[in-house]
Amino acid sequence: MKLQGEEMTDSTIRSDPKFVPPEIDRWNWGAFLLNWIWGVGNNTFIALLTFIPFFGLIMPFVLGAKGSRWAWRNGRWDSVEHFKRVQRAWAIWGLVVWLGAIALFGGIFGGTFYLLGHSAAYELATSRIQSSTEAVAALGAPISTGFPLGKVSTTGDSGQAVLEFSATGTKATGSVSLQAIKKDGTWSLTKLTLKVNGSDGVIDLLRESRVEIRSRLRVAAAIGLDERAPRAAGRYSLLASTLMPRIFQALPSWTNRSRYFT
Repeated sequence: MKLQGEEMTDSTIRSDPKFVPPEIDRWNWGAFLLNWIWGVGNNTFIALLTFIPFFGLIMPFVLGAKGSRWAWRNGRWDSVEHFKRVQRAWAIWGLVVWLGAIALFGGIFGGTFYLLGHSAAYELATSRIQSSTEAVAALGAPISTGFPLGKVSTTGDSGQAVLEFSATGTKATGSVSLQAIKKDGTWSLTKLTLKVNGSDGVIDLLRESRVEIRSRLRVAAAIGLDERAPRAAGRYSLLASTLMPRIFQALPSWTNRSRYFT
């Protein structure tokens, strides 16, 4: 009975090409997942409307709903089973392509977030924030930081980083912006600011370091002056010990000359 049914279906198909067997008039996953690729492969070139703006958003759903009907009419099929077998292969390949694309982009984004989260610039900024008295006073301790967004580029021993990430404490949450440079293989922060949510002010987290550097420079300058003072005194004493004997030796001659003129 099944073979006879198939023979009747085939004869009906040959006599009326517009006739679509009910068992294939259903959702087509291959057309939905691969849209224009599936359309070219099944002589259903209306799928190329996918490249047109706006149509590209709705055509995958249109192809999924009507793709089987169009493919049946536009192709040359030996039987219903032949059609089902081919469309099943399209659906499998569509699933493989989409899973591969998701895995690829997931790996790219995941790897990017991993590299940014483990970059030396981000770790340096996190350490500075957690040890900053101003940040602790504004956010509360302990402070945890979120995933950074931005870019880090390196070329050999040099590089630069521009990142933004969140910082959360026991009292408040804020956003952190940093800029850093890498020189001779060492990263250093050039900008590190904190903006607490709900506040208009921006806290410069490098201000403490700048004050500390200035104070160290002043101390170093004072020490340098203290060290230069004995050196200058030594030079003056050496000069005096060299010139004074000559001056005293010259005094008699000048005395005789003064007597001569008088």
